[in-house]
Amino acid sequence: MRVGLMTREYPPNVYGGAGVHVEYLSRELAKKIEVEVHCWGDQYSDEGKLHVRGEQPWSRISQGTEEKFKTALETFSLNLAQMTSIASIDIVHTHTWYVAMAGFLAKKLYRIPFVLTTHSLEPLRAWKSEQLGSGYAMSSWMERTAILDADAVIAVSQGTKADILRAYPEIDPELIHVIYNGIDLNQYQKTPDTTALLEYGVDPSQPYVLFVGRITRQKGVTHLVDAIPHLPPRTQVVLCAGAPDTPEIAAEMREKVERARAVNPRVIWIEKMLSKPEMIQLYSNCSVFCCPSVYEPFGIINLEAMACQAPVVASATGGILEVVVDGVTGYLVPFDQDPVTSFPLHPDAFSRDLAQKLSALLADPDKARRFGEAGRKRVEEKFSWTAIADRTIELYRELIEMQKR
Repeated sequence: MRVGLMTREYPPNVYGGAGVHVEYLSRELAKKIEVEVHCWGDQYSDEGKLHVRGEQPWSRISQGTEEKFKTALETFSLNLAQMTSIASIDIVHTHTWYVAMAGFLAKKLYRIPFVLTTHSLEPLRAWKSEQLGSGYAMSSWMERTAILDADAVIAVSQGTKADILRAYPEIDPELIHVIYNGIDLNQYQKTPDTTALLEYGVDPSQPYVLFVGRITRQKGVTHLVDAIPHLPPRTQVVLCAGAPDTPEIAAEMREKVERARAVNPRVIWIEKMLSKPEMIQLYSNCSVFCCPSVYEPFGIINLEAMACQAPVVASATGGILEVVVDGVTGYLVPFDQDPVTSFPLHPDAFSRDLAQKLSALLADPDKARRFGEAGRKRVEEKFSWTAIADRTIELYRELIEMQKR
């Protein structure tokens, strides 16, 4: 069996959870079957059963325009171009809307089964219109066309399955399969090393709150920044936050951080993607990890933090509810959500509630340690990549057998 994994992100070009997912899933699958990864970039490698083929979008299709919809046009062009390089695969498996049409077209042209993993849903991300402009209509059309034609849809949590049925009520529920994200338990382990902390100006002798994620409405980082004045005075807050969706949200983030620093100068903003060893050091030595996402189908960053024995304070939404156990591995913070945007209806209250739970763990290091140890145990029991790859291969085989009948 040879599967074609279609993805925008693949190392070294990874900026979000979907890219992390494909990186580890592809490696685990390649221990048992042939895997072709088709991604955006100039990657090209063959390592055993893992074959990586990077391609660039056809920039001429959007040449001469700086409109926000440029990304959607380039996405569609690359999906079309990839049809010339996947003739040898038995089944196609896509990740995110950026490659959804590649799966749709592969199914039609090569008559092979089509699996789609949804890491998020365009109808539930209305703020994407800020990033893509009128291209948001195009990204929504591509996702809808593909998801309603897929032979199987993988949801990364039960919450995501419910979201799929809400966003696309036409879909047959029997076609949706819940397969969680995973974590490399050998790589993500607690370390006492603090070299990276010192390099980025973090004082290892003092407690700190950690955030990791892109600067996007989805990840809710601005709500954490707004919580800083409500934390204990001079608390270190480390924001590993880069890749802003738009210049507008980048400017908003900068303004909010400067206001927070006027109250608490110990806010450290690292505006770039860090290496895995650096991130593991930051996870391992933080007093508490914060995930304030307003929309999160799964939240793989919580697994990474928990694997490094960090207690977690996270928003009570989406797949986070299936990862973080309230009062056991951390605290969940509920909030009233706008049904269209998912934004907090009362953002000030949400920020204060985040601060209250963060402050509680900062004040109780013993409880924080117990939460961290329980988090490591939970990821060991529930989220290994081996089990996830086995279930995925089982699904591939079922679909291939069904097609033969």
